[in-house]
Amino acid sequence: MAFEIPKTAYSGKIKEIKLGSGDKAVTVGGETSYPFQLFEGEMPHLPRIAMEVWDMPPQEWAPAALEPFKGVTDDPASWAKKCVADYGAEMICLQLVSTDPNGLDRGADEAAEVVKKVADAVDVPLIVWGTANHDKDTEVLRKVTEVCQGRNLIIGPVEEGDHKKIGAAALSYMIVKHLQPN
Repeated sequence: MAFEIPKTAYSGKIKEIKLGSGDKAVTVGGETSYPFQLFEGEMPHLPRIAMEVWDMPPQEWAPAALEPFKGVTDDPASWAKKCVADYGAEMICLQLVSTDPNGLDRGADEAAEVVKKVADAVDVPLIVWGTANHDKDTEVLRKVTEVCQGRNLIIGPVEEGDHKKIGAAALSYMIVKHLQPN
């Protein structure tokens, strides 16, 4: 008797979107099954992993973790370029660690300029990630959308309570494109 894999019917489909722009844009989504259940549906695009860059030099990283980025951790744009050029990063996730109100509390204008420099330095999709402080992220990410107008950035975290303000800014500065259902 042949073994038959039990299958779960999944009627949904994950929206397929393009992150970034140009030749190095990355397409994600399109799955028609639960994650990695390829015997139940399709996964047209492989999962992607971004290399992480901080907007300030890491203070508590182990020396072994810092070694591959020696000489560039004080300049986020150079750090991101190194990730792409030396390690083949398909995406960069810029962590806005310095904007944390419980840390350096860097202002929105200064943080947005750092994001712009990194966005100008690399040609791969850029994820801009705040500190998960609703008030600070709203202020910073709105400024980022203004300074990086027209770029197809991925911004976050965007959560209940701040999604309307950040989303409105992202749409008005054409950071994201309005997605229509299929």
